[in-house]
Amino acid sequence: MIINRSEMDFKFWNEENTKQNPKEWLRLGKAIRELTGGEDIDIVFEHPGRETFGASVFVTRKGGTITTCASTSGYMHEYDNRYLWMNLKKIISSHFANYRESWEANRLISQAKIHPTVSRVYSLDDVGQAALDVHHNKHQGKVGVLALAPEEGMGVRNTELRDKHLTEINRFRGV
Repeated sequence: MIINRSEMDFKFWNEENTKQNPKEWLRLGKAIRELTGGEDIDIVFEHPGRETFGASVFVTRKGGTITTCASTSGYMHEYDNRYLWMNLKKIISSHFANYRESWEANRLISQAKIHPTVSRVYSLDDVGQAALDVHHNKHQGKVGVLALAPEEGMGVRNTELRDKHLTEINRFRGV
C-alpha cells in the first residue's frame, strides 16, 4: 500500500513555506484510512523532515509514535504540539540502525515486505548534480551514484531477487 505524495499533490505548506495547511493533513489522513480500512497508523517513519513533519504528527494514531530518522527537506521541523501532547503521541529519533537492525531490515527487503525505492541514478561524473538535486529535494526515493560501475545492477549478486522487485524499486523513478 502506497500513497504517492506527488500524485496526490499535497501542499502541506503555503507558497512561502511559512504556514502549514492542516486541511492537507486531513486529506492525507483520509487517504491513509482508505488504505487501512479506517484505521489510523501506529507509527510513522518520518524521513523528509520539515516538509512533512507536521502532517506526520497529525496522522499518527492516539498513543502512536513518530520516528524521525532524517531531514532531507530541512531540519527545522514544525508541528502543532496539540496533536502530539493531547493525543499522547511520542517522537523518538533514530540514526537508522545498529548491526542487528540493519540485518533485519535487509531480511525484510529480501522477503519483499519493504522495498527501497530509487528516484534516479547518476554517473560518478554527475555526483555534483546528484548532491544539488538532493539539496533541492528533487527526489522521492533514494538517489544512487554509480561509483565504479558503468551501468546499474553490476554489483547485484542475486539478479533474480532484484528483478522480482524491480517495479517497486523503480516506483518513484523520474518523479
